[in-house]
Amino acid sequence: MNFRIQIKQDEDGIFIAECSSLPGCISQGKTREKTISNIQDAMKGYLESLKKHNEPVPPSIEEELVEVNA
Repeated sequence: MNFRIQIKQDEDGIFIAECSSLPGCISQGKTREKTISNIQDAMKGYLESLKKHNEPVPPSIEEELVEVNA
Protein backbone atom coordinates (compact mmCIF):
# COMPACT_ATOMS: atom_id res chain seq x y z
CA MET A 1 0.00 0.00 0.00
CA ASN A 2 1.16 3.53 -0.69
CA PHE A 3 0.54 6.53 1.52
CA ARG A 4 1.86 10.07 1.34
CA ILE A 5 3.95 11.33 4.26
CA GLN A 6 5.23 14.79 5.14
CA ILE A 7 8.69 15.20 6.65
CA LYS A 8 9.80 18.33 8.50
CA GLN A 9 12.95 19.13 10.40
CA ASP A 10 12.53 20.87 13.77
CA GLU A 11 14.75 23.53 15.31
CA ASP A 12 16.86 20.84 17.03
CA GLY A 13 17.55 19.03 13.75
CA ILE A 14 15.18 16.12 14.44
CA PHE A 15 13.12 14.93 11.48
CA ILE A 16 9.39 14.44 12.06
CA ALA A 17 7.17 12.44 9.70
CA GLU A 18 3.39 12.40 9.60
CA CYS A 19 0.89 10.47 7.49
CA SER A 20 -2.24 12.61 7.07
CA SER A 21 -4.25 9.64 5.75
CA LEU A 22 -3.72 7.93 9.11
CA PRO A 23 -4.67 10.57 11.72
CA GLY A 24 -2.22 10.70 14.62
CA CYS A 25 0.36 8.53 12.88
CA ILE A 26 3.57 10.45 13.56
CA SER A 27 7.19 9.39 14.07
CA GLN A 28 10.64 10.94 14.22
CA GLY A 29 14.34 10.25 13.82
CA LYS A 30 17.79 11.81 13.71
CA THR A 31 18.08 11.29 9.92
CA ARG A 32 15.57 11.30 7.05
CA GLU A 33 16.30 7.61 6.43
CA LYS A 34 15.68 6.64 10.07
CA THR A 35 12.56 8.78 10.16
CA ILE A 36 11.18 7.06 7.07
CA SER A 37 11.92 3.65 8.58
CA ASN A 38 10.23 4.69 11.84
CA ILE A 39 7.11 6.05 10.13
CA GLN A 40 6.83 2.86 8.07
CA ASP A 41 6.81 0.83 11.31
CA ALA A 42 4.24 3.18 12.84
CA MET A 43 2.04 2.98 9.74
CA LYS A 44 2.22 -0.82 9.72
CA GLY A 45 1.11 -0.93 13.36
CA TYR A 46 -1.66 1.59 12.67
CA LEU A 47 -3.01 -0.48 9.76
CA GLU A 48 -2.81 -3.71 11.77
CA SER A 49 -4.81 -2.04 14.56
CA LEU A 50 -7.46 -0.87 12.09
CA LYS A 51 -7.83 -4.40 10.71
CA LYS A 52 -7.90 -5.94 14.20
CA HIS A 53 -10.75 -3.62 15.22
CA ASN A 54 -12.63 -4.04 11.92
CA GLU A 55 -12.14 -0.36 11.10
CA PRO A 56 -11.96 0.76 7.46
CA VAL A 57 -8.49 1.02 5.96
CA PRO A 58 -7.90 4.20 3.92
CA PRO A 59 -7.32 3.49 0.25
CA SER A 60 -3.79 3.32 -1.09
CA ILE A 61 -2.76 6.21 -3.34
CA GLU A 62 -1.32 6.04 -6.80
CA GLU A 63 0.87 8.86 -8.03
CA GLU A 64 2.80 9.62 -11.15
CA LEU A 65 5.64 12.04 -11.55
CA VAL A 66 5.00 14.24 -14.57
CA GLU A 67 7.68 16.48 -16.04
CA VAL A 68 6.58 19.77 -17.59
CA ASN A 69 8.97 21.83 -19.68
CA ALA A 70 8.04 25.47 -19.32
